[in-house]
Amino acid sequence: MKTNFAKRLVSMTAAVVAAGLISSTAMAQDEAKSLDQLLKMVQQSKIAESAEHKKREAEFRRQKANQQSLLNQAKQTRTAEEERSARLEAKYQEQEVEVQNKREQLDERMGSLKELFGHMTSTAGDLRANMESSIVSAQYQGRTEFLDTLIDKMNSQTKLPTIAEIERLWFEMQREIVESGKVVKFSGTVIKPDGEQVEQEVVRVGNFNLVSNGKYLEMTDANKMAELIRQPDGKYLSMAEDLQNATSGFSAFGVDPTGPTGGSLLKAMINSPSLVERWHQGGIVGYIITGVGAIAMLLAIWRLIVLSGVNSRVNAQLRSETPNTNNPLGRVLAVAEENKGVDGETLELKMEEAVLKERPEIESGLNLLKIIAMVAPLLGLLGTVTGMIITFQAITIFGAGDPKAMAGGISSALVTTVLGLCVAIPTVLMHTIVNGRAKRILHILEEQSAGIVAENAERK
Repeated sequence: MKTNFAKRLVSMTAAVVAAGLISSTAMAQDEAKSLDQLLKMVQQSKIAESAEHKKREAEFRRQKANQQSLLNQAKQTRTAEEERSARLEAKYQEQEVEVQNKREQLDERMGSLKELFGHMTSTAGDLRANMESSIVSAQYQGRTEFLDTLIDKMNSQTKLPTIAEIERLWFEMQREIVESGKVVKFSGTVIKPDGEQVEQEVVRVGNFNLVSNGKYLEMTDANKMAELIRQPDGKYLSMAEDLQNATSGFSAFGVDPTGPTGGSLLKAMINSPSLVERWHQGGIVGYIITGVGAIAMLLAIWRLIVLSGVNSRVNAQLRSETPNTNNPLGRVLAVAEENKGVDGETLELKMEEAVLKERPEIESGLNLLKIIAMVAPLLGLLGTVTGMIITFQAITIFGAGDPKAMAGGISSALVTTVLGLCVAIPTVLMHTIVNGRAKRILHILEEQSAGIVAENAERK
């Protein structure tokens, strides 16, 4: 039993010692058979640790020596760079003085050329700006690249323009002037409204307009030709087509005088709304005013036609001795014929009754025309107020900085006012004409009835 206990003690001690050692070996992992063997294992472990420590110590000493060497090398490099910096600083000061002398020498030798290059730089800059907005650049591409290079040279302190470049500047100026007075044809890429790019023939009218296939073109910001989304009136398109098909002689053509500045007049005219578009800007109130105006015109024309027919029949009745019941005067005279034997007062009442009976038919529609003439301006005022409400709502939402946001309400306000006046003015005129016809017929009836009553009174 003691032997087993001793073995167990030895095994436990060996395990604890082996776990505490840093550099354990395969031998330390085996179980010691006795205390002597355990002692031997501990001794071997110490020897291994001592050798490893010596190796690490040697490595540390070697690295320390290297660090000192690197430090000395860094100090030497710093000293060398400081000396080099001092030499460069001195050389820089010498060269700065030399550069200043060279600049003075350059200014002295250039003399009046410096002023000349200043004017040339200004001229080249103005020409470049003109070429960027000129439609001549649609035919001659890449003209501004040369001017960019020339301007950079003239602004440089180390480069000078050549005689050939100066002569080309003069040539480009002359070519721009000459081309602005020509009508030429050339082939180019045109961007359609749907984005498609098509190669087709283009006609350039000086520096004013570009047309192709009977359509007006414009220059985009990228110096490309694009077909206008909205084209001018048909007569101008036919002129453009005739010009493109012409081979000689003169052709009528609508030229935009603001072409060199971007064709602002043509764009403004094209983008201006047509009469139909302005009418639609009036909105619901505008449609109502238009409907009321149409009713007034139809009623006035119808009453004018009816009264013209009645007037012609009344005139025929005036020339006839026999009453005819197809006209108001004939019916009034027929009443007189039917009451020949009555007294004067009764006959007068009968005649007045006959005239009154004809009056509603003759004056039919006059009151409605008068009402429409009075209501149309009020409807225009209603549209004006509605449009201003829309405008103020847009100002509340978007502010007053964007005119486009307020354009809809202002257009509605102004268009409805115009529509109201356009309906009221002709309605008043038509009412006056129709009322005059009706008054003439009634005057004839009253005059004839009064004459019949007077004749009857003289007989008695």
